[in-house]
Amino acid sequence: MTANRTAQRLGRVLERVTKQSGKVPATPEYGSWILGRVSESQDRRRVRIQIILTVFVVIANLIGIGVAMLVVTVAFPTPSVFDPSVAKITFIAVPIYLVTALVVGVFWATRRVMNNVRWAIEERAPTREDQRNTFLAPWRLTRVLLALWGLGTVVLTTLYAAQNTLYIPKLLLGVSFPGIVVSASCYLFTEFALRPVAAQALEAGKPPRRFAEGLMGRTMLVWALGSGVPVLGIFLAAAITLAQRNLTPTQFTVAVMILAAFALLFGAILMWILAWLTVTPVRVVRSALNRVERGDLDTNLVVFDGTELGQLQRGFNAMVHGLRERERVRDLFGRHVGREVAALAEKERPELGGEDRYAAVIFVDIIGSTKLVTSLPAAEVVELLNRFFAVIVEEVDRYHGLVNKFEGDAVLAVFGAPVSLQHPEDEALAAAREISRRLREAVPECEAGIGVAAGTVVAGNVGARERFEYTVIGEPVNEAARLCELAKDVPARLVASAEAVRNATETERAHWTLGETVTLRGHDEPTRLATPVNAD
Repeated sequence: MTANRTAQRLGRVLERVTKQSGKVPATPEYGSWILGRVSESQDRRRVRIQIILTVFVVIANLIGIGVAMLVVTVAFPTPSVFDPSVAKITFIAVPIYLVTALVVGVFWATRRVMNNVRWAIEERAPTREDQRNTFLAPWRLTRVLLALWGLGTVVLTTLYAAQNTLYIPKLLLGVSFPGIVVSASCYLFTEFALRPVAAQALEAGKPPRRFAEGLMGRTMLVWALGSGVPVLGIFLAAAITLAQRNLTPTQFTVAVMILAAFALLFGAILMWILAWLTVTPVRVVRSALNRVERGDLDTNLVVFDGTELGQLQRGFNAMVHGLRERERVRDLFGRHVGREVAALAEKERPELGGEDRYAAVIFVDIIGSTKLVTSLPAAEVVELLNRFFAVIVEEVDRYHGLVNKFEGDAVLAVFGAPVSLQHPEDEALAAAREISRRLREAVPECEAGIGVAAGTVVAGNVGARERFEYTVIGEPVNEAARLCELAKDVPARLVASAEAVRNATETERAHWTLGETVTLRGHDEPTRLATPVNAD
């Protein structure tokens, strides 16, 4: 697990370095750099949203006005809007209405949107009503634009029709259809611009039902307004021409080409906006999945979409939360039973019972622990024991062993179970020497005896089905405990069995010297001792 956590941290560092170098740009939290960051202040976010909405609404409506003028003047040149009988309407009434509608419409529509999200600007927690207003804001802006385009259609058609009724079809078609498509594009882009506020509104729960519900509703809206309306316009243009018979074949061809170009252009724009709205949440999730795959479980997405894609983002967050919880439990489990035991338990269902394994054992026990406990405050005793145990755990881990258990102020470590080692004696003897050296240097006030033995042990799960633990039982464990007692009376505070040293490789044997033979307490056969060659 230590290796896994190290790899995760290294992966996160490499990711940050890569992002800084520009090779893999970080995915924006809202799917676009235009929308800023989550940490941005609400005042700055209000200005950002206001600018985005104003710019887009103005540009979209100017394009719509240009298309309407093109249809009225070029696609259907007769009767001409430049005829002297309607000159005052064309050069006075039309500009006045367009400028007034544009200014009033932009101010009214965007102001209405900002009023609907005022709770976010005031940094209040969203209520269900605030959430409803936020998700209905795009439709409310669209209704304002539709009303202005509709009013313009009625007013201009009435003014021109008062002079000549032949103006009615071309004005109805030329003004209303661009207005519908422009308003629809503003609806979609307003949804995009309000993502930061929508993300906050979603904290109040599931979004309310609204116009163009879900991905299906959004897609059908774009189809209807990006393809259906323009195609219907072409159909009506043909019908008007057929009924009035006031266009030459060339003029009719030009009219159809202009309307088709309009359909292609705005259809492409609406489909692009739809694709952008749909793909960016998926890209954000994909980027987050890549980070999780590299081991970064601190990833958390901003849920900014009110459709099924928002549910996908929320599901991703729930998944990562579960993974973090699982990793936390795994980490705690590994700390309690050891990394190898935890890994073994994950791979297969642990059961009661054991198996014979050849292993080496280290037993460490503090000298004079009773005096130590009574002479120091409890907090200092715990701090001292933690430093003492930290040295042992680090060295046992470094030499591929398992700290099997802490018994008060004593430690039992095993090498060769549950993971087999080619030379468990080498690992145990080397770890014991390092533990002895580091304890003298790092924790001199806490002397301890260290015993090392090797042999066949029974390793497995002991206890009941409701509660058991992995442990090792056998003669080497008892022998290591007895050697630990003897070690308390030798200068190096470290004693191993001669058999463990003899079974080690030549490299490790060079660090040990054989000593006297003794009969350990509780043993019938004599045991020859071994101590480090550099014993003080």
